[in-house]
Amino acid sequence: MLGLFSNKTAHPLADPREAKRVLTGIASRDPQGAIEEAIAWFESVGGDDGFKPAQRLDLLLRLDEACAPQARRLARDYPSGSTASRALEVRLWDLGHNYWVQLFTAYLFCLSGYRAGEKDADMIKPQLQILYGRLVSVMGANLKWDQFHYGPIDPDFWGTVGGIYLAAGEAKLAQKPLLMYPNQAETTIEAEYIKVLVFQSSSMDKLTPLQIEIGERLIAYFLPFFSLVREVRPENLYWVDVGKPLPPTRLAMVPEITTTLRFFSCARAVEAVGRTIEQLTKEHRVPPGINLGAQYDVATVIPVLRHFEMCWALKPPIRSTVRRRINSGLKVVNGMAGIHRRLSGQANGADVIETWLVEDVSLGGMGAQSNVSRNDWIRIKALVAVQPEGGDNWLLGVIRRYARKEPTRGSVGIETISKVPRAVLADSGGFMTEAILIDAPEVGEYARMVLAPNSVEEGVALLFSVDGKNARLHPRETLVTDPDYVIVNFFVQSYS
Repeated sequence: MLGLFSNKTAHPLADPREAKRVLTGIASRDPQGAIEEAIAWFESVGGDDGFKPAQRLDLLLRLDEACAPQARRLARDYPSGSTASRALEVRLWDLGHNYWVQLFTAYLFCLSGYRAGEKDADMIKPQLQILYGRLVSVMGANLKWDQFHYGPIDPDFWGTVGGIYLAAGEAKLAQKPLLMYPNQAETTIEAEYIKVLVFQSSSMDKLTPLQIEIGERLIAYFLPFFSLVREVRPENLYWVDVGKPLPPTRLAMVPEITTTLRFFSCARAVEAVGRTIEQLTKEHRVPPGINLGAQYDVATVIPVLRHFEMCWALKPPIRSTVRRRINSGLKVVNGMAGIHRRLSGQANGADVIETWLVEDVSLGGMGAQSNVSRNDWIRIKALVAVQPEGGDNWLLGVIRRYARKEPTRGSVGIETISKVPRAVLADSGGFMTEAILIDAPEVGEYARMVLAPNSVEEGVALLFSVDGKNARLHPRETLVTDPDYVIVNFFVQSYS
């Protein structure tokens, strides 16, 4: 369609030959370079009043298509753990997040012009289905990048995406087959909306960024097992009022009945997840029909599937311990090295102690409000040492849940893995290794220890002294692997 519209703009992409050159260049660039360039074009095309509405939309659609593969690659690579520094990680998140925000803003500008009846806006009508579909799909991508960062979610998000879905339904377009992007399977606007609802309902605040990326692709695979209905049914698990600015909510009681109330069930999806887990366990590989965007081993994929199996179950999991509401301070130290120094009494001026606010406690852990900074270190599986207000001992924990409620405030769930952690300096075959003892050693039993990655050698015992006794422990299995630490189970040979 490029070149079919007369225009009065001097914008370079108004020239069909220049537009073709730019689109070809974006498609051939590396992800970071392509996305940086695309962001600039989204802003300039969306902000140039010289374009006719259909010409502007046509350019945006093609810019989106040209950069789509690189955008998918960035989403795959960002959470892989391969970033060389925290600064680079922040830059990549800013880049990916800004890309989808700018694309959404540009598309929404086109839709707003059409709704306002601006001059020549009726020429957009033949492209209205793809515009609605791309808007919902782009909002889903926005939600994923926000979740990579654990929020916060724009309070207008649910009202906007619901409004777009309703408008598509009123135009009889929501359930029509749609080729969203070239070389992809057909979808519908309703399917894209359901995908956003399921993503939100799947407790992504308990997953790592890599698991979130894998999870989004798994949701796309299981999407045919979900449906959106108006009727109250026994198998309904979640409800959403599409006309209200509210996220989907687990069905505890029937909400106020409105014309925009919808329900969706996960029962068929749970069954499909169970069958998939069995297949992966049996075949030790991810079936070719599941496109995860990259090759992942079964041990990486199955925990995500089990997480969905729990989130989508008709009966939610019951808490094993009672939570007690409190309101008190909490000192927090993060990272294997910093925690070891703190526990061994060798902390220095560079070691930071943060102060959080505890909201609830149980035998297994606690919930707290955290402070959030630009270079926030908080992430799922992060190792922390915490000291409750008024206490003199440190507890060892792992962050299991994290959500940014505001730009400067987050909600954190901490699992306590040791109430009496001990910092030791162990001899590992002649090499001195820092370690944190989780369990008290007992001869003939097993004890867990936290160590730096790659510091444990198979068959090589750890020798150390603690509480005036000499211990000899043999590594048996690695229980947890993280870029900052590993947790290893040791057999206690001697302790005297």
